Amino acid sequence: MQTTDGYTFQLSKNVTRHKVTFTNRFGIDLVGDLYLPDNLTEKQAALVVSGPFGAVKEQSSGLYADELARHGFITLAFDNSFTGESGGKARNIASPEIFTEDFSAAVDYLTTRKEVDTDKIAAMAICGLSGMAITAMTVDPRIKAVATSSMYDMSNSIGCGYMNSYTKMTKIPF
Repeated sequence: MQTTDGYTFQLSKNVTRHKVTFTNRFGIDLVGDLYLPDNLTEKQAALVVSGPFGAVKEQSSGLYADELARHGFITLAFDNSFTGESGGKARNIASPEIFTEDFSAAVDYLTTRKEVDTDKIAAMAICGLSGMAITAMTVDPRIKAVATSSMYDMSNSIGCGYMNSYTKMTKIPF
């Protein structure tokens, strides 16, 4: 389903979506959608949400962010570097170190928001970018939890090749 505003899902009732921009440490401008539950009365836990490799925030990461906001979380779905509305001169490439930094840049942005309980920030990634969310948590102590939904280990594939083809020994035929 494609909505008229470019999103593949309908925004939930009682959730407000705001387009935001922030910059990672590599100087790449990132674009995201901040989802806020209506009627916030106190600081809330927040999640940065990234979609499958090559996907954009108007697809699954936005859908997850919207649903989590409907349940009271503040969420930030974002386009990783080189993808969607975010910057980066090469397009649709894989860069594990930059994608990992993108998660921390999203956390940087969330810490500027008065609605966010900065002691309760988590990361969520879907499919191919799950490994980068886990890596971000290992290097960024502000990320207190990580959740992933992945059928494919993109981090391993980038490092070792498809089906570990970079590391398999070729059998010598004698």
